[in-house]
Amino acid sequence: MIRVLVADDEALIRAGVRFVLDVADDIEIVAEADNGAGAVELARKHLVDVALLDIRMPGVDGLAAAAEMRTVAPRTSVVMLTTFGEEEYVTRALRCGAAGFLLKDTPPDDLIRAVRAAAAGEPVLSPRVTKQLIDRHVNRDVSQADEARRRVAALTDRERDVLCLLREGCSNAEIAKALLMSEGTAKSHVSRILSVLGCTNRVQAAILAHDAGVLPPSSRS
Repeated sequence: MIRVLVADDEALIRAGVRFVLDVADDIEIVAEADNGAGAVELARKHLVDVALLDIRMPGVDGLAAAAEMRTVAPRTSVVMLTTFGEEEYVTRALRCGAAGFLLKDTPPDDLIRAVRAAAAGEPVLSPRVTKQLIDRHVNRDVSQADEARRRVAALTDRERDVLCLLREGCSNAEIAKALLMSEGTAKSHVSRILSVLGCTNRVQAAILAHDAGVLPPSSRS
C-alpha cells in the first residue's frame, strides 16, 4: 500500500482528495493535517510514502514543511498542491526537495497516477509541464551555471545522456527505450547520477541539468 498524507487548510480540498484516492486499492490516506507543522509530525509518525502539501497554510506553510520533511521524514516524497496563481513558488519548492507539482483541478485519474509515480520516485509532472516549469522559473546566474557544469563534469557520457532525458521528465522506462538499455540499467544510472550530483530527487537533477545547459546527444558539437 502507498501511504499518503494530505495537508491543506481547507477541509473541502482534503475531502476531495480523499474521495479520489479512496478509489485506488493500492493507496491509503493515513493522515490529514490543516497546517505545515502538523504535516511534518504526521509524516514522521506514520512513515508516509507521499505527502500532498498545500503551499499556503497558516503558521508553517507547505514550502517550509517540505524542507523540514527532508530531515525528519526523508523517505517521504513531497508533492505540492498548487494553483496557477502560485507559480512564483515553484523554484523555491523544487529546491526544497519537492518531487513535483499538482494543480488542485488535476483530473482524478491523473491524481492517482501522480501519487503512484511519486511513490516510485518518478516525477509527477508530464514531460511538457516539467520542462515548461523548469525553463520558466529556474534562475540561471553565472555562478550557479558554473557550479552546475562542474558537478555534471563528473558524469560519464552515458550518464549525461540519461541526465538529458531526466531534464525532459522521462521515466526510467522511457529512458531505457530511448537509449536502448534495460529498465534496470536505466534505474541504476539514475541512482548514480543523483549520488554524484548530490541531488535529492529527479526534479532537482533536472534543474541542475538545465543550469548546466546539458544538451541531447544529437545537439552536441
